[in-house]
Amino acid sequence: MLVVRPHDPRRRRRTVLLVGVLWLLSLGLALVALHLMQGELATVVDHSELIAAQKDIETLRQQNAALERAGQVARAANGDLQQTLRDDREQIAGLRADLAFFSRLTGGAGRREGLNVHGVRAQPTDKERVYTLTVTLTQNLKSGQVAGGRLRVSVAGVREGKLSTVPWSELAPDQDANGLAFSFKYFEQIKATVMLPSGFNPSRVRVEADAGGEMGRAEQDFAWSDALNAQEVSDVQQQP
Repeated sequence: MLVVRPHDPRRRRRTVLLVGVLWLLSLGLALVALHLMQGELATVVDHSELIAAQKDIETLRQQNAALERAGQVARAANGDLQQTLRDDREQIAGLRADLAFFSRLTGGAGRREGLNVHGVRAQPTDKERVYTLTVTLTQNLKSGQVAGGRLRVSVAGVREGKLSTVPWSELAPDQDANGLAFSFKYFEQIKATVMLPSGFNPSRVRVEADAGGEMGRAEQDFAWSDALNAQEVSDVQQQP
């Protein structure tokens, strides 16, 4: 069968143009879809990197916390060590004081002597300018012989820019002006409470003890700073 159709060149061009437009649209849609997929992929990658970075930060935080704890432990251990060393030095100083005391008491150096002022210790009280003085007396002249007498204390220093000595009667006005009594066979620690005058800066403390007879008299000066820092002789009881 023969079909006769009229020839229309414009229709053919429209068809070709439509096909081209559709092809361009499909290509544009493909490009848009590709771009969206790339964005989503980049978002996934960025999110993964963020998670990894957060894990690294948390790890660093934990390490820093561990280092801080280790530093605190090290500082505490160092503080304990320093305190132990200070305690050991104080103990050694106390042992040396004990050794010197008992050596003199027993005549370990070969010397026999009568009344002796071994040392004096000054301890501040809770009252301003008031101190507790502990005077240690010894004798090893004769074993078992009693040394008895009295002792007095005076303190030298500066008052109102001038050298001054505060006598026993002013240091302890409420106590016997003749001094404190003592009586012992080998040693005795005698305690006294004294008050320094206002505006007085002490530098030395002087102890005078008199037992009379063979025991004789003993006088000894001590730096006030040494008296403040003096170690207490351990295992020495005050004798009646």
